[in-house]
Amino acid sequence: MKAVILAGGRGTRLAPYTATLPKPLVPIGDIPILEVIIRQLITSGFTGVTLALGHLGELIRAFFAAHKTLTRRIDLQFVNEEQPTGTAGSLRLISNLPETFLVMNGDVLTTVDYRRLIHFHRASGAWLTIASHQKKVKIDLGVMRVQAGEVVDYLEKPEYIYPVSMGIYVYDRRALDFIPTGRHFDFPELVLQLIAHHKKVAVFESDALWLDIGRREDYAEAQVVFEKNQHQFRMADWPQTSP
Repeated sequence: MKAVILAGGRGTRLAPYTATLPKPLVPIGDIPILEVIIRQLITSGFTGVTLALGHLGELIRAFFAAHKTLTRRIDLQFVNEEQPTGTAGSLRLISNLPETFLVMNGDVLTTVDYRRLIHFHRASGAWLTIASHQKKVKIDLGVMRVQAGEVVDYLEKPEYIYPVSMGIYVYDRRALDFIPTGRHFDFPELVLQLIAHHKKVAVFESDALWLDIGRREDYAEAQVVFEKNQHQFRMADWPQTSP
């Protein structure tokens, strides 16, 4: 199994932590987020990972160059974006992708079963599968339902549940034909293109732990959740890396 990790973002919402570090190297506990992801993929049976690098990408290269005990366990490749090409466009920079491969953001921590996700995708016949999480969103205001200028319902601080993308996807290589070359192209654009052409986009519903570390408040919460659930993140029996 092969995976692509999108690790080129600037992480501006996570400043000041990302002022001198690329977001995937920000630590969770005493280990970088990206190392947790790589170790999980190794444990799940992945044999190769390509890192799509951009902002401060040289620091990610240097990190893995100094951690030989980790890189000896998996074939690690790098591609560099000279200019941002988008969360789907960056896949055009990677050659020899297999028929089925995993793509994920480099700032996601989860206990999702990657093997089960890939098996689900293959069985579904989809061109693309999106791992999905049920996200509760609380509105801290009174929400009105209005018709013809009159209030017909009123909900005080309602809570809604939405199926959201976990930032983890399984691609069939044929989906790459819908990614244009030579311009910026983000993942939502790819999804809409596939739907418009009646190509199946499947949803893998997961109740796994999921931490999207995009903002400072997310990062603070992730530290607490990770510390309490290290065994679920498959950390308990992993050796510490050393150069």
